[in-house]
Amino acid sequence: MTRKSTRRDFLRGKLAADNVADAMEVARSRGGSQVAEDRAAAESYVVRVSREAMACEFEVRLNAGQYDRGTEAALEALDTVDALEDQLSVFRQSSEISRINQTAADEAVDVSPSLFALLETVFRWHDETGGVFDVTSAPLWHAWGFARREGTVPDERQLADALDCVGTGLVELDADSHTIRFRKPGVALNLGSVGKGYALDRCARKLLDAGINDFLIHGGGSSVLAHGCLGHVQDEPAKRAAGGWTVGIRHPLRPDRRLAEVRLCDRALATSGSWAQSFVHEGRRYGHILDPRTGRPAEGVLSATAIAPTAAMADALSTAFYVMGADASLAYCRERPELAAVLACPVRHGGGIEIRTAGECRLDL
Repeated sequence: MTRKSTRRDFLRGKLAADNVADAMEVARSRGGSQVAEDRAAAESYVVRVSREAMACEFEVRLNAGQYDRGTEAALEALDTVDALEDQLSVFRQSSEISRINQTAADEAVDVSPSLFALLETVFRWHDETGGVFDVTSAPLWHAWGFARREGTVPDERQLADALDCVGTGLVELDADSHTIRFRKPGVALNLGSVGKGYALDRCARKLLDAGINDFLIHGGGSSVLAHGCLGHVQDEPAKRAAGGWTVGIRHPLRPDRRLAEVRLCDRALATSGSWAQSFVHEGRRYGHILDPRTGRPAEGVLSATAIAPTAAMADALSTAFYVMGADASLAYCRERPELAAVLACPVRHGGGIEIRTAGECRLDL
């Protein structure tokens, strides 16, 4: 059977869904036993809409043919990422964050309401994690050469000077005037550890406002937000029973393989690891995730995955868990039932990886 399609059908993913429906009809007519599998295949057909931003690929996945304006809504949601990059990126001199870093040591700087709210949130997470999540760590990032992607080991004086400019206590947020000021020169903000997740949350809000309730969004594969479920399931309890969306966690030592799979429904996931940026000096590997308390690269965890109600929180906590280590991270989650964690830790004797988990999550190894 051949179907004619229009450009609108293509954008909706209708052609893909129709083709699978045709295959199912053929299976029925032949009396085959493959109908259940074909139905599962039909439900797994997705439309993917992607865009390059924030030095990675952002992608929205929708069930094919489920929403009349699904693809258009996904494109409009991804427009949000471009606007946020213009606002949050330290690599753009004209961004709001760059303007703050350039002038806040000299005078109070007006902050847009959305960014001010984000700064209040990340400063709260700093306090709740005992200071291990710190968006003022930019001086350390520069001292270790990661800002230039040319890793280098700083000497003790360089490290001390950088640490002297790190800490939320060096930043004044005035809630009445919506201004920010740094208490000394050299302080700088970098929202790279939360920016992708924040962008996913904003994209999700756009989709939900457009009536799109079943979708998965990711930024670079390491930050993921899932709502509803894969396949056309109408009833909300049935959506949760269906398992939401399956998301893979990358193996920290073999990036081409998955360490595990997690089922996400109306939650977000983020994974932090040092595989993306690291360098070797005198036979020792140094990763780019730095402990703001010591100024040195965090050690003891190979990868840290956080599952949280929002993608921004998952982003922040995956970084925090990587720095905190397994025991402290799992204890943190046990006190907060809305959170879950998957920690990949090196086995001290004999090599290999030990997976440690906390919180409620559907994990397939």
